[in-house]
Order: sequence, then structure tokens, then C-alpha cells
Amino acid sequence: MTDAQSTTVELPDFDVLADLLVEEGALTLSPSELHGLLAGQVAAGARFDPAGLLQRIQELFDIEPFGSDVTRRTVMQTYMAILQQFQAPDFSFELLLPDEDQPLSIRAEALGVWCSGFLSGFGMQERKGPGGLSVEGQETLRDLAQIVQISTDADAEGEEDEANLMEVQEYVRMAALLIFSECNEPDAREEDQTGSTPPTLH
Repeated sequence: MTDAQSTTVELPDFDVLADLLVEEGALTLSPSELHGLLAGQVAAGARFDPAGLLQRIQELFDIEPFGSDVTRRTVMQTYMAILQQFQAPDFSFELLLPDEDQPLSIRAEALGVWCSGFLSGFGMQERKGPGGLSVEGQETLRDLAQIVQISTDADAEGEEDEANLMEVQEYVRMAALLIFSECNEPDAREEDQTGSTPPTLH
């Protein structure tokens, strides 16, 4: 494994990515939706080079090409972190959601947006191989479709509300890992890790 491949790629900060998208004029695109969509595509077997990734995002969200090198690098960092976390043996995959100091209603809405993005990304990616998802995998997708509608009262801030949201969030995280494991053969995952060098972030 090369140094580039052994280096851990961290997810960008939610607020940093949100500010960059606003500066680019992508006012309707939230970091959660972008992360969910890329995660859905990767879970379904998609892999991107930098140019292909940026073009894909531009087409899917009907936005102008990113003008800032910082934005382009941050988006690529998001994709690389997703791929690396999915492949990690310690199930370290994370969802890109607002910080925990944000109101519960904002975070719940973002979780629903993430699920919507994931389902969209998964659905638009042509999956390789003859087999479909297992019964468990299909049920998992249906569960995510239900979670898209998640909401909480604006004044819901109690410990029980917090615990419930954390439980749903953890379910979504593990659901994404399950879908990835079903759609990405172990041999293919090994190939990703050892057979090709990921793009370098500058």
C-alpha cells in the first residue's frame, strides 16, 4: 500500500463545505445531500476520477462548474473519505450532518435529506453483476425511504428526543455499510485498495 493510500482522509467539516457551496452559488445543495448522493453511488459500485466526479455533480444538481480550487478539492476529499471509510475494516463510515450543537429539528431534517440523497445516488448507478440485493438489503432501502420523512418538533430538545435521533442515525450509518457490502465484492474492494492509486489532494 502506498503512502497516499495509507493516509487517512478526513471528511470535511459540514459548515466549511456548506459555506463553499454557498459561495459557488449552489444554494439549494446541502452537504448532507451531496454526501448522501455520493455515498449512494459508491455503495452501488461507482468509482470516480476527479474530473468525472465534478462533472457528475454538476450534471446531477444542475449547477455551474465549481470555480474555486478549494471547493473542488473539498468535494474530492468528501468522495475519497466516503470510499476509504466504506472499505475500512472497522466500520468507520460517518454521515456528514450538522454538528450536535445545532437544533434537533435541523439535524433530523438533514438526516432525511442524507437518506434522500443516498437513495437517489444508489438508484441512478448501474450495478454490476447478476445478483440483486438480498431481502435484508431491499428492506433496508425501504427503511431509508421512510426515514426521508423524518421530522421533529422545533422545540424537541429532550434527552429522549436526542437518543431517538441518535438511534436512527446509527441505523442509517449501518444500513449504508450493509448496502455497500452487498454491492461491492471483497475482491473488488481489495483491487480498489491495492490496484490503483487514488487521486492526490493538494
